[in-house]
Amino acid sequence: MKAFAPQLTQLPDRKVLCVTSIGDPNVIMEPYMKALYGAAYYAKMKVYKPKGMVMPIGKLSAFWPDAHLKPKDQWTAHWFVVVPDYVTDADIIQKDPDIRVKLTTLTGGAAAEILHLGPYSEEGPTITKLHHFIQEQGYDIVDDHEEEYLTMPDVKNQKTVIRYRVKGISSSSFHN
Repeated sequence: MKAFAPQLTQLPDRKVLCVTSIGDPNVIMEPYMKALYGAAYYAKMKVYKPKGMVMPIGKLSAFWPDAHLKPKDQWTAHWFVVVPDYVTDADIIQKDPDIRVKLTTLTGGAAAEILHLGPYSEEGPTITKLHHFIQEQGYDIVDDHEEEYLTMPDVKNQKTVIRYRVKGISSSSFHN
């Protein structure tokens, strides 16, 4: 994927562990990440490793359904990591009784995405470029704004995939 170059892709169904937060992510994120990764790594190390199984954990991602509508201290975030299909509800422990980690499957489908290089605070023009691409191609956005964080937030050069599920794309248009 080239930076700042919109493209079309086909997302598979994805089994994910997820938590939902409301508030400024810079202020409230820590306990949600502890709950999410605590549940994921418990399953990886305590359930599957003793069975001799490898359980990969995907990159941190999030849906931002209202970031464009509300002040930052009211943003909703649905944080998630992709896990293998064989992970079950019985494998998940709740590390924090106030933060529920759920196992669910995200439906795949057509998507438009773009790689943003730089701070999250400077994503605006990249998002606008992706929106223009979607509109110019005659597609419609059918789901919330999604971000996949390829790097940690404290690195010098942050890399974030920004994506939207879309409709109106023929299968011959996809790039994998």
